[in-house]
Amino acid sequence: MANRPPAVVLLSGGLDSAVVAAWLQQRGFGLRALTLDYGQRHRVELEAARRLAEHFRVEEHLIQPLDLRAIGGSALTSSIEVPKADHPEAEVAPDIPVTYVPARNLIFLSIALAFAEARGAQDLGIGVNALDYSGYPDCRPEFLDAFRHCADLATRVGVEGKPIQIHTPLQQKSKVEILQMALDFGIPVDQTVSCYDPAADGSPCRACDACRLRYQAERQLGLKEA
Repeated sequence: MANRPPAVVLLSGGLDSAVVAAWLQQRGFGLRALTLDYGQRHRVELEAARRLAEHFRVEEHLIQPLDLRAIGGSALTSSIEVPKADHPEAEVAPDIPVTYVPARNLIFLSIALAFAEARGAQDLGIGVNALDYSGYPDCRPEFLDAFRHCADLATRVGVEGKPIQIHTPLQQKSKVEILQMALDFGIPVDQTVSCYDPAADGSPCRACDACRLRYQAERQLGLKEA
């Protein structure tokens, strides 16, 4: 593994980031995982990220403290109640929900970009998705394209003509397709965390947007009964 070219993956502990890690690894990269401990409500994600880092045998796992709770403005970083539905089959509303963390992916990608440049990695992967994304503006292709341009201008490697490639392999995938990819890659799906408001033991609430998207995908693949 020491001779593999390095790639940074933003590893949250969730399903999408795990699939991106597997996707990069399948393409011959040696993984450097970056997990942001940003004061999120779903702290069990951090333990899930550690488990996944072990599963992928990453060459480095950096858990970086970042206090976004001090900024607030989101149900994930404050006492704002996480919105939930009465039934797991309920559709996710297209508007931007209170679980949106202000500029989170912009902040995360900036840190990941610095991490990649410092480690000599020419590749960076993030599990953003423009289909089942709960309306988050920082998951849209327009944002990613703009960030790539910004990254080329803001880094030494970009200015020197060796820009870091930002991979978003799940950008146009449905949650069903992502879950199928996880199964095909042999990812321990039951060890990933999707819930926005899990119990202390990690049990999902089964009613938030993220839980419903995952449940509906599991139903479609025959992994859950009605």
